Parts: sequence; C-alpha cells; structure tokens
Amino acid sequence: MATKIRLQRHGRKSYAFYSIVIADSRAPRDGKFTEKIGTYNPNTDPATVDLNFDSALAWVLKGAQPTDTVRNILSREGVYMKKHLLGGVAKGAFGEAEAEAKFEAWKKNKQSGLESLKAKQEADKKADAKARLDAEKKVNEAKAKALAEKKAAEAAAAAPAVEEEAAPVEEPVAEAPAAEAAPEAAAE
Repeated sequence: MATKIRLQRHGRKSYAFYSIVIADSRAPRDGKFTEKIGTYNPNTDPATVDLNFDSALAWVLKGAQPTDTVRNILSREGVYMKKHLLGGVAKGAFGEAEAEAKFEAWKKNKQSGLESLKAKQEADKKADAKARLDAEKKVNEAKAKALAEKKAAEAAAAAPAVEEEAAPVEEPVAEAPAAEAAPEAAAE
C-alpha cells in the first residue's frame, strides 16, 4: 500500500479549509484516511497551519509521500529539516544533542524572520494609512478653499447690488443736510 500525505478539502464554496491527512494513494481526495495530522487554512494572511509535528515526522520517516502543497507546508514547518538532521545523526556525522541544537537555532531564526516580516507589514500598513490621511486632508483643504472662494465671490456679487440699492437712499439724506446748511449760511 502506497501511503500519501495529502490535503482533504472542507469548507464552503470559495472558502476552502483543508485537513492534512495520511491516506492510501488510491483513495479519493475526500475519502477514507488513516490519520489526520493537522489542518491548513489558506484564507488567512499568512496561511494558518496547525500540525502534529511528531506524527508528521514519523510518517515522513516511514516513507509516506506528500503532495506538492503538503511538501511545502511540511518544509516550512521544519519536518524535512528535522528529517535531514536525523539522517546526519544516523550516519554518525554529529550527535543527537547537536542535531537538536541546530534544529532549535533554525526554528529561532525562522521565528525572528517571521516577526520582522510581520513588523514590516505593520509599518507599511501604518505608513499607507498616514499617506491616505494626508491625501484626504489635502483634498479637504482644497475643497474648503474652493468653498471659501465661492462664498467670497457670491458676497462680492451681492455687495455691489446692496451698494446700488443703498446709494439712492443715501443721496436724499445727504442733500437734505446740505439744503438745511445753505439757509443757515444765507441767514448769517
């Protein structure tokens, strides 16, 4: 019996969620399986993988062949790195303690790389939000300036009309004191 490590599809349409299973290579994709060793959710950013590391390593060491996607998942999780190091221990290249130290160093390096990537994404997100906010402020200032200019133009257009209406009212008032001042001057 040829054993495969493959994905078993779950979830709704356009929102797939997968189980990582050990199955006979002749079994259908969503058919019978021997053991479920984890889950894979590609809908999150980054994709979420929940894997039983020891079980996956045991099946890889037994010779189970993974599909391409599962091989990438197992490689990212360190199963193939651990298999490689255990091969070195079996050949006598180094001891098991040294292999474990190398694996822990690899895992720590990978974690720091993921953390720096996550920090960079956060910084990019904040910079993008700040740039959008600045662009929105500029647009709002331009709109406010255009509105102020429009109101000033309307006020200027309304002001001559008010002056024209006010001018005839002021003329008779201005003439009346002049007429009254003239008889006083003549009386003296």
